[in-house]
Amino acid sequence: MDVKAILSQMTLEEKTALLSGLNFWNLKGVERLGVPSVMVTDGPHGLRKQAGEADHLGLNASVPATAFPTAAGLACSFDRELLGQVGEALGDICQQENVAVILGPGANIKRSPLCGRNFEYFSEDPFLAGEMAAAHIQGVQRKNVGTSLKHFAMNNQEHRRMSTSAVVDERTQREIYLPAFETAVKKGKPWTVMCSYNKVNGTYASENAYLLRQLLREEWGFEGFTVTDWGACADHVKSVIAGMDVAMPALGPKADADLCQAVRDGRVPEETVDEAAGRVLNIITRFVENRRKDPDFSLETQDHLARKVARETAVLLKNDGGLLPLRAGEKIAFIGAYTQTPRYQGGGSSRINAYRVTGALQAVASVAKVAYAQGFDGAKDRPDEDLLAEAVSLARESEVAVLFIGLPDAFESEGFDRSHMRLPENQLRLIDEVCKVNGKVVVVLHNGSPVELPFADKVQAFLEMYLGGQAVGGATVDLLFGAASPSGKLAETFPLRLEDNPSYLSFPGDGDEVVYSEGLYVGYRWYDARRMPVRYPFGYGLSYTTFEYANLRVKNAKPALDEAVEVSVDVTNTGKRAGKEIVQLYVASAHKGISRPEQELKGFEKIALAPGETKTVIFRLERRAFSYWSTAKHDWYAESGAYEIRVGESSRDIRCRAAVELAAEKPVPICVTPDTTFGDLLSIPGSDQVLAQLLQGMASFGGGDASAMGEGGDDMMKAMMRYMPLHGLMSFAPDQFTAEAMHAMIDALNAIQK
Repeated sequence: MDVKAILSQMTLEEKTALLSGLNFWNLKGVERLGVPSVMVTDGPHGLRKQAGEADHLGLNASVPATAFPTAAGLACSFDRELLGQVGEALGDICQQENVAVILGPGANIKRSPLCGRNFEYFSEDPFLAGEMAAAHIQGVQRKNVGTSLKHFAMNNQEHRRMSTSAVVDERTQREIYLPAFETAVKKGKPWTVMCSYNKVNGTYASENAYLLRQLLREEWGFEGFTVTDWGACADHVKSVIAGMDVAMPALGPKADADLCQAVRDGRVPEETVDEAAGRVLNIITRFVENRRKDPDFSLETQDHLARKVARETAVLLKNDGGLLPLRAGEKIAFIGAYTQTPRYQGGGSSRINAYRVTGALQAVASVAKVAYAQGFDGAKDRPDEDLLAEAVSLARESEVAVLFIGLPDAFESEGFDRSHMRLPENQLRLIDEVCKVNGKVVVVLHNGSPVELPFADKVQAFLEMYLGGQAVGGATVDLLFGAASPSGKLAETFPLRLEDNPSYLSFPGDGDEVVYSEGLYVGYRWYDARRMPVRYPFGYGLSYTTFEYANLRVKNAKPALDEAVEVSVDVTNTGKRAGKEIVQLYVASAHKGISRPEQELKGFEKIALAPGETKTVIFRLERRAFSYWSTAKHDWYAESGAYEIRVGESSRDIRCRAAVELAAEKPVPICVTPDTTFGDLLSIPGSDQVLAQLLQGMASFGGGDASAMGEGGDDMMKAMMRYMPLHGLMSFAPDQFTAEAMHAMIDALNAIQK
């Protein structure tokens, strides 16, 4: 299809009609010009194509598809290649089902562990979230199926999500909540980007020209079309003006007619509509021209992939005494309702009709003989004394008790946030009672977000499976019995308690406003700044083998302004088993300057090592890795001075450190006004010449001199002057420092910074 030719033949009514949906899941086509309607539908960890009546919350049945681990688990793999493989599998099934765009992935930051949709988001860290999202997008789109990066932007809670306004300062937006989207757009090049429901600083995301035009298109070079979340269009005309291309689902004939009239009235430039319609046609064309009616894959093959992926995303949190892996000959009890029926996905629009679901009890049958007790009712919170007694009796008779616990469906889902971080009371009681009768207790946890773990010190081994997809049961057995070694690392911090979280006092806000008062200090940035103990830190995870780090080298420790820093480190498998290690690189500012987090993740690589094998991991750090967002420049800025490169196994297990010295950039200009302090003036290069005459008379301001202040008078005078605004000097020396002289000085100081 020739998009330009088609667009030139379309009427205004046809072009404006393209900017809203045909129905719940389909974009409009232009039948008379041979442009078909195409389907977009939910993801992101599996295809949710509804076979019957459509809805947005996953209530009605959809076609069978593969349910992979959700993003909360996928991010723990720290594995770009693995995310690409998942994306390709999603692309295959979309091609089979004639779906042009799968809605996802979600790149929102986990501001609070209570957000009901955290299971769909990757991380509390923007660098990791962006890399994972980009890899996911690339995988799907290699199959010529589009993605819809979501939810843009600052969608960090479900509470009042369709009306609340996220109040976020510029620097926090740029350093925490926008970089994951920026990376995903620049590296992944998604076909579409979906706006969030909420307002950002008072303006709906669907009507926010700063987000949709300035950032997405002008700064980041996004070329696809923008689309609203389902029902997020508050005003169709305002949205189109701001840069929104498609409102979903269908708005109806009146909305199309109103937009058409707005163009005729001159309220909406026809060029804006032409550009939006052209972007929609480009995506339809891209899919139609690369349609594969019979892709080469099977759901059976994808089930094997889902098991592999679940293994790679699992995190071993504890393994005292090497209790794991288990031995098939031991007398083992599997206890818990999730043993038979695992909780493998979250609730809401991403709910997949899984092709096959394998529980651990089913999977273990081919590996070892185990006894089973239900232990608790997964649909209830209060203990069932009969189920509890049966489980405790079995645990007493067993050598090892493996407890399968987690958050029920009713605890976390799209549409609402959690009110606490506790597990159900019946599960906590079960753990306590089993620990009293058995000294070898393993906990397997199914959850989409961190929970409080009061039992962590009581149990001997602890395996975090997150919401591990349809094959989570088989993957769990693989890890428990040593067919594979755990290799995941936490993509989010597990605090000791909810009250420790930085957003505790401001989440979910008051009424329709939530102020992100913690600013930059989200996740490990907060816990590190406070030197606060946590249950498990960001980046943490154990293995059945051990690794040694050595020979951290910085190729160019004093780079030029346009030069990258190359860092390498040797990692050796010092254990007796093959395993995979996730090497993490953090950057820390080691000089006095603007307030910054203690350290920030700026690189990671996952490597496989045989026993005794050593590999060299190489990182390349551009200047952006050392930069903060300057609100004065409205750009990224790296201060000159010392930085520290930290490489290790987690954010709190740094194995190697090295120094880097950055050359000076042009200083951030200070906009000098009468309110600028004397100390700030002195920081301007060349200001000493402008201020020379003023400096000579400084000690006599006020009719006295520094010696009258006693010992150390000069230093005291300088300290007092440092924080005095420029206009304040007129009060102490009106004859020497007039208003005219002050404004001349201001002009001179601003001029030397240009």
